[in-house]
Amino acid sequence: MSASPAPPTPPRRVILALALACGVSVATIYFPQAISALIAADLHVPAGEAALVVTAAQFGYAGGIFLLVPLGDRLPHRRLITTLLALTATGLLLAGAAPNLPVLVAASAATGVTTVVPQIIIPMAAGLVPAERRGAVTGTLLSGLIGGILLARTFGGTLGEWLGWRAPYLTAATLILALALLLARVVPDTTPTSRQPYPALISAPLRLLREEPDLRRSCLYQATVFAGFSAAWTALTLLVTGPAYDMGAQTVGVLGLVGAASMFCTPIAGRAADRRGPDAVSLWCLLGAIGSAGVLVLGGTGGTAGLVGLAAGMLLLDVAVQGGQVANQARNFALRPNARARVNTAYMTCAFLGGSAGSWLGVRAYDGLGWPGVTGLVALMAAIALARHLTRPRVPLVPAEGAATPGKVP
Repeated sequence: MSASPAPPTPPRRVILALALACGVSVATIYFPQAISALIAADLHVPAGEAALVVTAAQFGYAGGIFLLVPLGDRLPHRRLITTLLALTATGLLLAGAAPNLPVLVAASAATGVTTVVPQIIIPMAAGLVPAERRGAVTGTLLSGLIGGILLARTFGGTLGEWLGWRAPYLTAATLILALALLLARVVPDTTPTSRQPYPALISAPLRLLREEPDLRRSCLYQATVFAGFSAAWTALTLLVTGPAYDMGAQTVGVLGLVGAASMFCTPIAGRAADRRGPDAVSLWCLLGAIGSAGVLVLGGTGGTAGLVGLAAGMLLLDVAVQGGQVANQARNFALRPNARARVNTAYMTCAFLGGSAGSWLGVRAYDGLGWPGVTGLVALMAAIALARHLTRPRVPLVPAEGAATPGKVP
């Protein structure tokens, strides 16, 4: 099947609206990281069990990416996006009304499944702009995504301290409904690039992983580094609300606000990927992730110096993870122009499986080894990715005949 001609490049206001949509929608799976201690206290469960709310949301997100994002190549984007947003709002309302932890965990998992709108928007936008602008536009959208991820903790922690842990869920449901109305007006008309049946669509990411070495490499980079990122943020709540600091959830929100400065770095990373190639940006980001672990160790000392170390280390880690995301997606979206949603499905499924495992491992590392164990986990994950990066082939691989031809739908 030949590639469909790209529609006219959307105006900047549409790109900015899509970036806002990425941030608001993805925030729904991250604000629980800041309120897990409040959930534990109100529902009378241990803090480690309350952290399952975060893990369930991320596992749900990984499942939604695998099951729903391939539909971005098959269905008109506007209808698909608004439907998913409506389902997300419903899940948030159910979570906000949950009477106990099992119901909350189930609602969080269900919400995670439908909160995949950013992973539909980003490949859609990559097909709406010229190749020479793809990195920059991806960087802009990821700035919105990152802002949502990091400001979500500020939103959840602050609102949760003031009005209880249910308030962030109910407020987020209202915001998601408003977002659905906005996107119903601004999402451009698009023509599906595939007519394959659903079973073929969801099996395609597995074939892409087998056939595309660069896609496998991107998946490994983000799965490992995002595992360390999720471990650090999940354990951070336990550290800050524990005896070392004895502070509230709002402090986690403030640290998230500091980390949100990384959103201004992703357009820079996108332009660097356009000019110097994704591999150069990946190297910088992997080294930055390892360096962040050394700074984060200071957070275990407590006091003002410890808080400064936490803020600086989390900011460096956020910049490294999100800059690496830009590089990985610039690499990925050049592979199969007619199957970008399926490429993104393979990549983001691996990334969020890594993130989910990282959240689980972070709690276990903190329980067993304290904060130094968590920072060691961050360094180990980034080192695994760096080792793969340094041993990558330095010449382009020749794809198998008929397997990886650009423009050919798998």
